[in-house]
Amino acid sequence: MFTGIVEELGRVSSRSGPKLRISATTVLEGSELGASIAVNGCCLTLVASGNDWWEADVSEETYSRTNLADIAEGDPVNLERPMALGERLGGHIVLGHVDAVGTVVSPAPDLRIRIPRALMRYLVEKGSVTVDGISLTAFNLSDDTFDVAVIPHTADVTTLGVRKAGDRVNIEMDVLAKHIERLMEPHTS
Repeated sequence: MFTGIVEELGRVSSRSGPKLRISATTVLEGSELGASIAVNGCCLTLVASGNDWWEADVSEETYSRTNLADIAEGDPVNLERPMALGERLGGHIVLGHVDAVGTVVSPAPDLRIRIPRALMRYLVEKGSVTVDGISLTAFNLSDDTFDVAVIPHTADVTTLGVRKAGDRVNIEMDVLAKHIERLMEPHTS
């Protein structure tokens, strides 16, 4: 479980088939073989590491359902270690399970994202959404878009500072909304 508060902006060192190598240091602190690390909001498993890099095996399923298929050597990626029990929850509850890939309509600071219409039911005005692993507050909801305000600090320390119109971003909807919908299904049909 994550919080959507990016700890480090890593860089893709190499991508060879299922192997993804990322240059990083902060997220390696306390992370051992088998640890989870979110990459652009996608939970991956650390399978090898050095002083300033780590590797994950990425399945074709993950590549096909996330923007990790778009990344190339040198690209920045948002990194976050899982939250530890007893720590502050700075963002919101994030699982690292990408629901869809959205498209940037307008870049930061007035970021507008287009997502599949079916997912819009999980958004509420001023509710939480995760974009590339970043916990953000959605507003100006339409049939298939939402806005988020990106402050300069967030633009500087995450991928949102380099995203442009047409770029694909990983989207995770609020897990609480999905659970509530599931629990209500037997009572609404």
